Amino acid sequence: MNASTLPDNAAIGVFVLCFVATIVLGSTVRLWRPFLNRRKTATRHTADEEWGLGGREFGAWVTWFLVGGDFYTAYTVIAVPALVYSTGGFGFFALPYTIIVYPFIFAVMPRLWTIARDGGHATAADIVRARFGSRTLELAVALSGLIAVLPYIALQLIGIRTVIEALGFTGMLPLLIAFVSLAAYTWLGGLHAPALTAFIKDVMIYIAVLAAVIIVPIHLGGYGAMFHAAAQHLPPVPDGRIVPQGQTVPYATLALSSAFAAFLYPHTLTGILAAKSADTIRQNAVFLPVYTIVLGLIALLGLMAHAAGIVTTSSSQVVPQLFLAIFPSWFAGFCFAAIAVGALVPASVMAIGAANLIMHNILPRHGESVTGSRLAGFGVKIGALVCVVFLNAKFAIDLQLLGGVIILQTFPALIMGLLPLRLPAPALIAGWVIGSFTGLGLCWMDGLKPVHPIAFAGFSASVSTGLLGLAVNIVVTLALGSVIRLALGASPSTLRVGPGVRR
Repeated sequence: MNASTLPDNAAIGVFVLCFVATIVLGSTVRLWRPFLNRRKTATRHTADEEWGLGGREFGAWVTWFLVGGDFYTAYTVIAVPALVYSTGGFGFFALPYTIIVYPFIFAVMPRLWTIARDGGHATAADIVRARFGSRTLELAVALSGLIAVLPYIALQLIGIRTVIEALGFTGMLPLLIAFVSLAAYTWLGGLHAPALTAFIKDVMIYIAVLAAVIIVPIHLGGYGAMFHAAAQHLPPVPDGRIVPQGQTVPYATLALSSAFAAFLYPHTLTGILAAKSADTIRQNAVFLPVYTIVLGLIALLGLMAHAAGIVTTSSSQVVPQLFLAIFPSWFAGFCFAAIAVGALVPASVMAIGAANLIMHNILPRHGESVTGSRLAGFGVKIGALVCVVFLNAKFAIDLQLLGGVIILQTFPALIMGLLPLRLPAPALIAGWVIGSFTGLGLCWMDGLKPVHPIAFAGFSASVSTGLLGLAVNIVVTLALGSVIRLALGASPSTLRVGPGVRR
């Protein structure tokens, strides 16, 4: 950081005011929420369901902000521009994936919501257990969700740490502040905290992004000059392509695998299951693409940083350094608070979704309690902190993509289980085991890179590691499922439906 971009007390003061105010609002939501619901008919819910699913009563607006809030995270504001800054057009793979995912939500998620409501299910593992009657498969889905969300929460902690470091704090203090603020916000507020403060996060992000896409290009001489300056710092792309020819397949497969994985995560599924109706989910699938427009604008910040002459050894510092270089100090502090809140809100939902898995599916059932869920959520945040310290990913976005490799292995049991494919539980378990080992093994061999080079019959390209693991999973599941059916001579219905499933 050079002297011209050092923050002053105004930046720190505005950041502290906005960030702390959001934490206080979320942490005290149980005190002021009843004033918002005075005209609503009281509905009885267990304390655990109230803390973990918001009583399943969120309408279209609250669900829109909640799902958008936990879908567009520090991944959006820190990691995507950092990837664009380093690789150029390849970093825009996040745009097609967020377009592909919404038809998937519209078609599949209302069905999952209906199954969860009718069966009183709170997690994906609950649904799988009811449909297949397998405790082992339930544990497999629950463990996948829990492990997958840890690097994703780690990414949010990195987002909060990044802006605190940009304010001039160094060492472990920024990470400690990020961890403590997240722990307090989640412990006291439950799911109502991010649901009822997500709109604050979105408004702050919109203000910061709109200011950036208007003011920064003006400061740099217009978009034409900005693109020209950015092109001088990025590898040349021949023939007018968006990405070099060798990156086309990884670009497409990363987009596809990310779309499949997006709403399998505990946090995104928690936002869906907290809706009050299937129609609420369909409405959100129609309107959530508005966020994709904002994502495209945010990705441009990576190119703006090159044009503004930002040079940093940490790609995660690209956006904070850009804001410090262009904006007045006080407004840079506001933008930093927007980024921190943009990480705090979804990280809270992630921790709650993971806590639901621990309390409902992993631990022996001795009854559920808010205290137990809070302790489970705190343990999840400890795990995410360990990921920050020990996982040495080259780009912050690699942490999110690593989670995608893991959570994609639940796709056959949760999504294909809705289809009339007659999948037996042992086949799904075998597919999960082999697919998980394949995906994680390749990812580890490649140094946490999200793509793996393959060569077959003269074809050579790098393909999404998550998609490779999922392909292996599906092949094993279908092949072994056919063998089991032939060996046992069982009817399709006895192989597919577990106890407690209503016909």
